[in-house]
Amino acid sequence: MDRNRIIRTASIISIAGNAVLSASKIIIGLMSGSMSVVSDGIDSMTDIFISIITLFVAKIIDTPPDAKHPYGHFRAETIATAVLSFIMFFIGGQLAMTTIDKLANHPVIEMPGIWAVYVTVFSIFGKILLSYSQYALGKKSRSEMLKANCRNMLNDVVTSTGVLMGLCCAFYFHMPVIDRIIAIIISVWIMFSAVRIFMGTLTELMEGEVDQELYNKIFEVVRKSDGVGNPHRVRITKLGVLYTIDMDVEVDGNIKVSDAHDLVMALEDKIRSEIPNVYDIVVHIEPMGHHENHEKNECYGLAEHNIRQN
Repeated sequence: MDRNRIIRTASIISIAGNAVLSASKIIIGLMSGSMSVVSDGIDSMTDIFISIITLFVAKIIDTPPDAKHPYGHFRAETIATAVLSFIMFFIGGQLAMTTIDKLANHPVIEMPGIWAVYVTVFSIFGKILLSYSQYALGKKSRSEMLKANCRNMLNDVVTSTGVLMGLCCAFYFHMPVIDRIIAIIISVWIMFSAVRIFMGTLTELMEGEVDQELYNKIFEVVRKSDGVGNPHRVRITKLGVLYTIDMDVEVDGNIKVSDAHDLVMALEDKIRSEIPNVYDIVVHIEPMGHHENHEKNECYGLAEHNIRQN
């Protein structure tokens, strides 16, 4: 099964599962008089729209490169993950404001029916299963978008658990205000999770930090390769789950161009064998001992430091 098909499958599972949970919570919440359960159902409804976005993005990712997008459309996944984080933050903020408004202006709450408890328990177990499916398929496809959706569903588990605790407190202590306090805590946690997800996508969109171990693998491959040396200006950027690698290496200035080309092709093959999911590698060849002033760049200081250490 290819990666995009896995993402589509995960999206369909999420849409179907959330549709069942959302409908059951809204209907039973209205029948039992529990607005917290109705709100939880509306929260699950937003997950349906998130999964539709995921399904749509899977088709974009599958679009081949074109003149305007020579590197393909892989970063559509990163953008969608950022959008997902905004949706999560909005949901958390709305939940917080609604709960604060109820605390300030609607201090009296009628006791809900017992079916509100049953449907909330059903929702918790359903969300756990959906979350696990998103995590498993996200791990299999190496999709940060699916993993973000998994975290969003775990947030829903916490939200439903808070609703359940509030209902239990309302029945046992006759203190429904506890339900609202828990809802505020949950909403803050949801917003924090959304910010954490967004910061991860921001780093990728800005072509920021990449795992240093990938650089170390490249330096190690060059060190073990015959005829090439001194890797510098090494840059790795992410395209979704794929990597593009740019680097300079030095070769004997007296060999033929065709021989230098063969050395570089062998080097690229070795790098691809060490680093999975490489989309493209661009290697610039320089004569051994050649020095260019414009290559001085503080952005590559860490990489060059590691070269000297090795």
